Amino acid sequence: MNNKEIISIKNLQKHYIVGEETIKALNGIDLSVKKGEFLAIMGTSGSGKSTLLNILGCLDLPTEGDYFLDGENIKSLNRNQLADIRNQKLGFVFQSYNLLPRTSALENVELPLLYNPLVSNAERKEKAEQALIAVGLKDRMKHLSNQMSGGQQQRVAIARSMVNSPVVIFADEATGNLDTRTSYEIMALFQELNDKGMTICFVTHEADIADFTKRNVVFRDGQIIKDRIIENSKNALEALSQVNENKDEFEY
Repeated sequence: MNNKEIISIKNLQKHYIVGEETIKALNGIDLSVKKGEFLAIMGTSGSGKSTLLNILGCLDLPTEGDYFLDGENIKSLNRNQLADIRNQKLGFVFQSYNLLPRTSALENVELPLLYNPLVSNAERKEKAEQALIAVGLKDRMKHLSNQMSGGQQQRVAIARSMVNSPVVIFADEATGNLDTRTSYEIMALFQELNDKGMTICFVTHEADIADFTKRNVVFRDGQIIKDRIIENSKNALEALSQVNENKDEFEY
């Protein structure tokens, strides 16, 4: 990790008008994320974490305040510029994978590059292949989504999120549909990517998953109530090994 700020938000507010009432989904948030950080954004339903993720992902704009992404003030950009930012600087991983059905893993990963005119067909394929190799799916490139397990589908989604070499990956409950063993496999992959320098913001409501990150930011009622560094974050590969050992004890 270095001192370069990938994300800087100052006095961020998001208000919704419901009838005659103003709902303050975010109420004066200040947050800085440096290059190479791996943080969990936590909070119960309605705490503001999903609203924040939508703004960080350039899917929504704040009511007030400033959001700087990689040094650029997002609120000064128009819709087309925001779309370019999402495509070229951000990676997204969702709980439900969001893969195209009846489409191969390779084609799914190539998708973000289709909108980049600077990338040739040959380069697009090579980048997608390298991303799939990086997530351990070298032998699954031609498999369709419905021919893969949930964990494999999420690996495809992670490969797709990183194929454009984004400045940050946003993962929204990326282990929510997975069993414990597969969740730990996915977290081990995120830890590996982070060790290589990738900046990751991981939204989760699961404390045991947040333990694999290096910083926990907790929301309640539209405000940050806790922001702490995890000095000795859990190692997902070690946790996975423990799960496998326990499984073996009960197999006859």
